[in-house]
Amino acid sequence: MRKKGKHVRRRKVVSKPLPSGNHLRVIFDSGRIRRRVQELARQINRDYAGKTVHVVGILGNCFLFMADLVRLLRPTVVCHFVKAEMHDQPSGDSSVREIVFTPRVDVADKDILLVEGIVQTGVTLDHLVQMMLAQKARSVRTALLIEKTDERKVDVPTDYVGFKTTSKFLVGYGLGYQEKYRNLPSVAALAN
Repeated sequence: MRKKGKHVRRRKVVSKPLPSGNHLRVIFDSGRIRRRVQELARQINRDYAGKTVHVVGILGNCFLFMADLVRLLRPTVVCHFVKAEMHDQPSGDSSVREIVFTPRVDVADKDILLVEGIVQTGVTLDHLVQMMLAQKARSVRTALLIEKTDERKVDVPTDYVGFKTTSKFLVGYGLGYQEKYRNLPSVAALAN
């Protein structure tokens, strides 16, 4: 397919074998991801027109999605990154899971767009949204590449969602398996 002044090359994505006889089955190919990120960017551009948006990426699953997304945003963009660290703290006969985000981002009186590659239970994302609202952020919205609808435990608001799925273990486009496969251009399911 040729467009005036542009050469478009189509490439077939082939499943690649993983260790121990596992295989990748493409769920969302690179073209579909690109189109969906463009659609999300158009929505975000409308919603943040005339504002400065502080985009906060939650490492490490967000990095490719966030990079592609922010390049399409027209408002003034300030990029930040946080990493969630979880610790079990003893509390009597049991333990309490503590979620800490580092480094700390000054969100007071700012419009925040949290970017995450995949949301499963929603617990970590909800904790970060509530923490930022408590720190007097002007607004907090979320942009997710993938929402796993069957694993949700918390009803965290999802403002911009690329894809919803019930596929089990996903890799590619920033999502990793033992820190591998993040560089794949598509999102694939790990299958035996």
